[in-house]
Amino acid sequence: MKWLYPGVEWNYPEQEKTIYITFDDGPVPEVTPKVLEILREYGVKATFFCIGDNVRKYPELYNQILAEGHRVGNHSYSHYNAWKVSAEAYLQDVEDGARLIESNLFRPPYGKLTWQVLIPLRKKYRIVMWDVISCDFDETVSAEQVYRNVTENARPGSVIVFHDSIKAAPRMIEALPEILNFYSERAYQFKIIHPAIQ
Repeated sequence: MKWLYPGVEWNYPEQEKTIYITFDDGPVPEVTPKVLEILREYGVKATFFCIGDNVRKYPELYNQILAEGHRVGNHSYSHYNAWKVSAEAYLQDVEDGARLIESNLFRPPYGKLTWQVLIPLRKKYRIVMWDVISCDFDETVSAEQVYRNVTENARPGSVIVFHDSIKAAPRMIEALPEILNFYSERAYQFKIIHPAIQ
């Protein structure tokens, strides 16, 4: 997919042992506080790509993410699929999210874009995808498979995507501590995605 979306970031190849943990679709009170607790336990900072409507409903959770030193990014307001709505509706939804999420980082829902939205979005946002997907949202996989999806594929500079959503929680909450422990034992650093990163 990388060649389809020039100017979009997928990973940050580095010589040092560094990975970027990211979460999509929150914040939600049933899951996000537990994620923050796990990250706090391991001393890990992450990047949360938030849905604007969830930020509207749970502003205290959004503020807690920031207060604990994590980074936030815009994941749109309504989680539209760019392949299924008009470019105008999609771009407006992203801007609706931007009113609540102060960040120039953007991750498209489902990882889907069109040229009609990609070109204007690149002018305003640093668009961040991923090179390792945990598949925690897939109800047909186990927490063990989520663990393997990450630990067998992540490399220095990888951007890993999890979901702090109710759907993903049964697998993600079980696998996340094991994954953080795996990389901690191997002396990896966990970094947040800065707006100015190249």
